[in-house]
Amino acid sequence: MTRLAVTAALAAVVVAASAMLLHSGRAIDLAGAASPTLERGVVDVNTALAFQNGNAAGTGIVLTPSGLVLTNNHVIRGATNIRVRVVGTGRSYGATVLGYSVANDVALLRLRGASNLQTTTLGRSSQLRVGMSVTAVGNAGGVGGDPTVTTGRVTELHRAITVGDGAGSSKRLTDLIRASTSVQPGDSGGPLLNGAGRVVGVITATAGGEDFNGQSSGAFAIPIDRAVSLADQIEAGRSSAAVHIGPTAFLGVLTRPDDDAGTRGAVIGAVVPGSAAAKAGIQAGDVVTWFGGHPVSSAVALTKLVLRVSPGAKVQIRWLDPDGYPHAAVVRPAAGPPQ
Repeated sequence: MTRLAVTAALAAVVVAASAMLLHSGRAIDLAGAASPTLERGVVDVNTALAFQNGNAAGTGIVLTPSGLVLTNNHVIRGATNIRVRVVGTGRSYGATVLGYSVANDVALLRLRGASNLQTTTLGRSSQLRVGMSVTAVGNAGGVGGDPTVTTGRVTELHRAITVGDGAGSSKRLTDLIRASTSVQPGDSGGPLLNGAGRVVGVITATAGGEDFNGQSSGAFAIPIDRAVSLADQIEAGRSSAAVHIGPTAFLGVLTRPDDDAGTRGAVIGAVVPGSAAAKAGIQAGDVVTWFGGHPVSSAVALTKLVLRVSPGAKVQIRWLDPDGYPHAAVVRPAAGPPQ
């Protein structure tokens, strides 16, 4: 497998209080007006990011009539409130995160009070071959309304890429489908369809490293076989090293990028007032070195350790202040937004 660095690639569109990153243009519709077949089982996922003072938008795929929705983890990351709009009917529902996989960029939502929803028809990503026709359906620009539709072909299989999240950190995604379909921020979580209109992938990133003001030269998608397998694991409530189930523990810190740390540990950039970290006395500039019985080597390591903790559990934490003096406390993280 080759490795590709993708900048600004995660295609959930974020609207911050200080800057509007939405692109007002629509994806080029190569298939004509969106048809009922293309709309079937497609939803817009809109989130509030209270701790980031902003909002985000993406796309989702309806798996069951009772309201199980598949999307990307990065679409719902940091969400303090989620509303899902069914494209075919225009009806909106509140949503709960049942679980997610950061490593695979997959999340499963349950819509509250939903019933009799139209679902997508799933295909088999294992049957894809380079050169096959595919169609990407999504919520380009996060503006809602009729879904955007672009067509193309499978150009590569089993691709590994490195994606940035816009917050100074990155992760590696493997075994992806690459297609020549153009996607924009907001298309994340949308379906990649084969020639028969069956879902064979979940759009997760743009190819080419374009910014939010231009269309991409292609798209990367998670194979639907793997995405559905993870969704089944989440629905069954089976946690693992790669899958988080249920509410997420919230320590209440914003870490600096690891390459800016200059020391071993997780450097704290900001602390949420009233959070477990704030009550313990942790402040910006401190370096967390120990959490829950394990040494902390980096900001990424701290995030992984917090994900292992159940909200409300007592956990020991150690840190160094900017002068190098050690501190320790027992914290009780509350339930917070998904990571």
